[in-house]
Parts: sequence; C-alpha cells; structure tokens
Amino acid sequence: MRRQNLDLRVQDLVALDEIELYAEMLGAVATAEEPLTTAEIDSVLGVRSATGAEGRRDIDPHGS
Repeated sequence: MRRQNLDLRVQDLVALDEIELYAEMLGAVATAEEPLTTAEIDSVLGVRSATGAEGRRDIDPHGS
C-alpha cells in the first residue's frame, strides 16, 4: 500500500460524537466552581436522569 494514498481523516461517526461529548464535558468542568452534580452532567450530555430527581448528588470519580 502506498502511503501517499492513505486517508487519515476519522471515518468513525460514533467516535467523533464521543469526542464531541468529551469536549463539552471538559468545557463544563473547566468553568464549574465546584464538582458537577449528576443533573448538571446529564444536562451537558443531553440526557435525563432515570428517576427524574434533580437533587444534588456529586459524582465520586472512584465509584465509592
């Protein structure tokens, strides 16, 4: 295969969507003054919580 004919652009649309969501999350975290709540994370990602509750529940990055 000749290297000059390689198309190095990303072709995986799912991967591009995940990269965009990750960038949006990083932007939200960078501008937040405190840890994001579950509701805030859901809002950034464009999802609704399963319970519909909007109470404050901080995310523990270690899962405990």
